[in-house]
Amino acid sequence: MALLIVTWVGQMLLIIHVMKTGRPFYWAWILLLAPGVGAAAYLIAEILPEMRNTMGGRRAMRTVKRTLDPGGELRRRQVEHRLSGSVDAARHLAAELMDNGRYGEAVTHYRTALTGIYETDPDLMLGLATAQFGDGDTEGCRETLDALKEHNPEFRSAEGHLLYARALESCEETEAALQEYSALAGYYPGAEARVRYAQLLERMEKPELARQEYAQILAAAELAPKHFRKAQKQWISQAKDGAARLKV
Repeated sequence: MALLIVTWVGQMLLIIHVMKTGRPFYWAWILLLAPGVGAAAYLIAEILPEMRNTMGGRRAMRTVKRTLDPGGELRRRQVEHRLSGSVDAARHLAAELMDNGRYGEAVTHYRTALTGIYETDPDLMLGLATAQFGDGDTEGCRETLDALKEHNPEFRSAEGHLLYARALESCEETEAALQEYSALAGYYPGAEARVRYAQLLERMEKPELARQEYAQILAAAELAPKHFRKAQKQWISQAKDGAARLKV
């Protein structure tokens, strides 16, 4: 009975989706007359192709794939790397290893890729630094990012800048980290950099400055669109916790 109810509700939701999105009305008949098969056909023919064209959809599809086959993408990247041995294959394999928490292996593949004409490739160097940080080698991460800046002075990356600030903080170079977080706060696309800045101010016993920063983060979040608040939920929550500690 429960399965029938779930099937019926899903069927109705898909029919509503047909109506709201202006898709051909024959889909409603297919969904009504063949609930299970019709739903699967509708998802494959209409929903999945649409999802591939959006970042959120692609992310959702990757999540579904990893849920159904947790190691599938990693195995595919490993096969590609064995067959081609190219720098691009090594890059993709290293990124997938990081997604699976295998940072030490990712470091090895990034180092292998950083040879010849790719020896100072900024994207590969940033990948290596990210893997080093994940592997707990924060000093190595900072050194890699310093080398990246030296060899690629025009390269810009908000994520790379944030990683550099975090590496400095982890290496207890707090004043230098504070300067980097302060610079990041003005342009980083999201709340993470400002929250980390406020948290470091708090840790360095600068409560008034931290209080001001938390208050500004929360005020900006109140005015931000709903999708931004949803995407930044973790950091907004941490800002609220910080504000509560300092009684903003």
